[in-house]
Amino acid sequence: MEIVKKDIRSLSLEDLIADFQTAGHPAFRAKQTYEWLWKKGARAFDEMSNLSLEMRQWLNEHYAILSVSIFTSRTSADGTIKMAFKLHDDAIVEGVLIPTETRMTACVSSQVGCSLSCSFCATGFLKRQRNLEAAEIYDQVWLIDQLARTSYNMPLSNIVFMGMGEPLLNYANVMSGIEKITKPEGLGMSPSRITVSTAGIAKMIKKLGDDGVKFNLALSLHAANNTKRSAIMPINDSNPLEDLIEALNYFYKKTKRKITLEYAVMNDTNDGLEEADELVKFAKKVPCKVNLIEYNPIDLAAFKGSSTDKIANFAKRIESKDIIVNIRRSRGKDIDAACGQLANKL
Repeated sequence: MEIVKKDIRSLSLEDLIADFQTAGHPAFRAKQTYEWLWKKGARAFDEMSNLSLEMRQWLNEHYAILSVSIFTSRTSADGTIKMAFKLHDDAIVEGVLIPTETRMTACVSSQVGCSLSCSFCATGFLKRQRNLEAAEIYDQVWLIDQLARTSYNMPLSNIVFMGMGEPLLNYANVMSGIEKITKPEGLGMSPSRITVSTAGIAKMIKKLGDDGVKFNLALSLHAANNTKRSAIMPINDSNPLEDLIEALNYFYKKTKRKITLEYAVMNDTNDGLEEADELVKFAKKVPCKVNLIEYNPIDLAAFKGSSTDKIANFAKRIESKDIIVNIRRSRGKDIDAACGQLANKL
């Protein structure tokens, strides 16, 4: 009778120790195995060189490592690298390495596809197939870190959950993945270097506050008027701006972490001075800063990016009201790796 192999990375350390002891193996061997999986990023049991051959054979017989691999990658003229990750079931998600002189940022996905249907975002046109497991989130970070080291001789410094999917609709796996990335027995990265971006799920934003998270939160706002926002982001119908303001203040009260408002500036859609004033009104109600993002056109939608002058005037209007504002220039636009462009276009 064939043994059904367990996904070893779905087990907690306590579960693994229990399995080892039941099979007559000492607990410290389970701890060594766990360290290989999460601290050293082992892709196969044969890599676990401080375990005996017999132990590795036993692991191979009873467990599987459902690892993620880089299927394809493309490098932009500006050095940004986009990669398609192949999952164990042949599903594909995308991630991006964004290099600068001082930092290496990984943009990672949380779902295969997305269910929110934001009309300006390429991923929104994909059907949501499934959530990513915690190990699949971890693997993206591990692989992008290896790429940063080999391509730029620098380790990963920052992680943004701004790839495919809505992180707060995959709450448990995203939280578990971040735990594996930040814990000393994992990759040991600082949670303050991680930003989770949400389209705005009010009750889950409150849950982040209740859970006392140490990472940063960004809200994909893109319009600060309910009618305009609902037209481009259907999620706003069930999570209107008033609910988001309440949830974001609750999050800040619990964590003392200021929120980033992300605003992709689209020509003749949300880039007028009236929209700037609406954004100021919203921003005044939440402890935050504003990131204005150059919009990246996609084939499936008619939206266009605003001109440099228009974005500058928009930023000036916000800044004049004592709101901290940054303009984020697009990276990787030529390889469809920029914000809003991830749609498995390999």
